[in-house]
Amino acid sequence: GSKQHNIHLREIAKEKGLKINEYGVFKADTEEKVAGETEESVYRSVGMDWIPPELREDRGEIEAAMEHKLPELVELKDIKGDLHVHSTWSDGTFSIKDLVDFVRKNYRYEYIVITDHSKSQRVAHGLDENRLLEEIKEINLINKMAGLDFVKKGIEVDILLDGSLDLSDEVLSQLDWVVASVHSHFNRDNTDRIIKAMENPFVNAIGHPTGRLIGMREAYPVDMDAVIKTAKETGTALEINAQPSRMDIDEIWVRKAVEEGVRLVISTDAHNTGHFAFMEVGVSIARRGWATKKDILNTKSWKEIKKFVDAKRKKFGVKA
Repeated sequence: GSKQHNIHLREIAKEKGLKINEYGVFKADTEEKVAGETEESVYRSVGMDWIPPELREDRGEIEAAMEHKLPELVELKDIKGDLHVHSTWSDGTFSIKDLVDFVRKNYRYEYIVITDHSKSQRVAHGLDENRLLEEIKEINLINKMAGLDFVKKGIEVDILLDGSLDLSDEVLSQLDWVVASVHSHFNRDNTDRIIKAMENPFVNAIGHPTGRLIGMREAYPVDMDAVIKTAKETGTALEINAQPSRMDIDEIWVRKAVEEGVRLVISTDAHNTGHFAFMEVGVSIARRGWATKKDILNTKSWKEIKKFVDAKRKKFGVKA
């Protein structure tokens, strides 16, 4: 764990007349070894439950371990599907059919959502309403031919400067899942813009909410506390984007969202088949943020996700 975690652990051991070093746990007065064969035994010797490595940051996990109140963290095997995937319809490198074949062969997923870019993303061959309707037809056909309902219809719709969306509600309402993301004007405060997007009944998640690109671009100015509050009020999920260059939101905001009861999704934002493996990165961020299986929407069946989508529409007076 972190230095702070270890210092805190040793202080507690000292209070109990024990000392901890790299060789184990010893009685302070007699040097008798009392634990150290396993991590579990070390924590047990000082009256704690074993603490998962991801939580060892001295951010309250020691107190929680003493009170037997550590969360049961989400695991990779809990994930039932990926809610943010790009195909050759925009800037992905694989066709929808190839993506489906790959995922069905290599993952035990129940669904994937195709979320290509919308029209203002010209460099990414973003879709206008007509092309999106064509893509919907292709998805319906692929599902029909496979005799499954595996591919869900989605979009990564741009949030425009005034907080409106890049595609009409009429088309968005025909989709199973809508991710809304900021892809422009990174130097201004984007809080109001994101909040306005969340107030659209058809927006189900905010993609990479802080907009950072690690090593290339800082996060844009955004009041994440306000975003989390609005996500809770509107029934909108926040994304943990698992791309290693993004890892957005990070574990600090994950934990805050979890504390506020906001639903999260872990998505790979896959642009090729290799990217599906990034799910592990996303799960690790979620774990560091104290997220459990119930905090993560894509640990649930599609039926449950549809309930989440319908509940938001209903809240805004739109027929589900």
